[in-house]
Amino acid sequence: MSKLKINIILFGIGNIGSTLINQIIESQEFFLQSKNVDFHFPIITNSTVAFFEKEGVGYAWETNFRELAVPFRVQDIVEFAKENEFENLIAVDATASDELIGHYNTLIENGFNIVAVNKKANTLPIDLYKQLRENLKKYDKEFLYETSVDTGFPVLQTLRDLYFSGEKITKIRGVFSDNLSYVFNRFSAEENTFSSVLKDASLLGLMRSTFKEDLSGNDTARKLLILTREIGKEFELSDIKINPLIGEEHLEKNGILNKDAIDRSFKIAKITQKDNHVLRYIGEFDVEKNTLEVKLVSEPVTSAIGQLKGSDSIFEIYTQSYASTPIVLQSASPCKQAISRGLITDILKVAEKIKNKEAVWL
Repeated sequence: MSKLKINIILFGIGNIGSTLINQIIESQEFFLQSKNVDFHFPIITNSTVAFFEKEGVGYAWETNFRELAVPFRVQDIVEFAKENEFENLIAVDATASDELIGHYNTLIENGFNIVAVNKKANTLPIDLYKQLRENLKKYDKEFLYETSVDTGFPVLQTLRDLYFSGEKITKIRGVFSDNLSYVFNRFSAEENTFSSVLKDASLLGLMRSTFKEDLSGNDTARKLLILTREIGKEFELSDIKINPLIGEEHLEKNGILNKDAIDRSFKIAKITQKDNHVLRYIGEFDVEKNTLEVKLVSEPVTSAIGQLKGSDSIFEIYTQSYASTPIVLQSASPCKQAISRGLITDILKVAEKIKNKEAVWL
């Protein structure tokens, strides 16, 4: 059986995107032998420039990108793919770009499947969310995004499998932010002030690019929205009650954090808990009450959420069949290598579907 050539158009060559290229290049022989799939990267981009190479990039891709990349539009990518008659196209969105998701429909209409770590497309207003899925169906294309809520651990797949089996899901809750998991795991176990733990998290780079999104609760809310939409709920981001960790009472007039106010607030929250309880920042969808909330809670240290360590995330899915015992999915601190492997898992799933479609026509 002839090998299946997959053309990956990569948007974003930051930590995750560059790791993805290197992992696939290094594992190319393995994918050929185990899956009979031959991966190529004919186009790679950052936010402003793109490197076009008909035969695909090789080990020297970083040097070539620096020397040969040119300004681009998404239409340039579409045209290059058409001119070179590329088949089996997968656009990989390894960005957090608002702009790129506006081009998803154009890509789909021009023969691209999509794999994304970017969570923005699945938190669009519900009419645009539906339009995207109608286009996928119309053009018979795939859109996978397991890494948008976790490192690639199959949270969304598990949720879908339960939902489409007819299982009644009664509640979804958990600690979805690895950054805030680190903060509260340390704050609960140590005598340090809350502001000092935040500072340490910042120095470690944990909250470098998502500091405001995490502390505002928006990142947790977006992931919660994605989870609810996977089980057929048509909520908007505005339907989620978000209780931000940092409110107006914690800020100076110039917007700078007031350490004394923050430390006082969280010290009170910590010392007024019941014995053997810890603070956790969670997202929660109560299906029966039809409520969505992002909030600070006090959890028993014996619970799954209460036992979290390091920067672990955790997802609890409560169902009718399992009653009060949740299905628990827990993953370790995300790193670029793990997220990239999660993307590869989704890419391989798309490749398998392409292979199956081709087999039907043979």
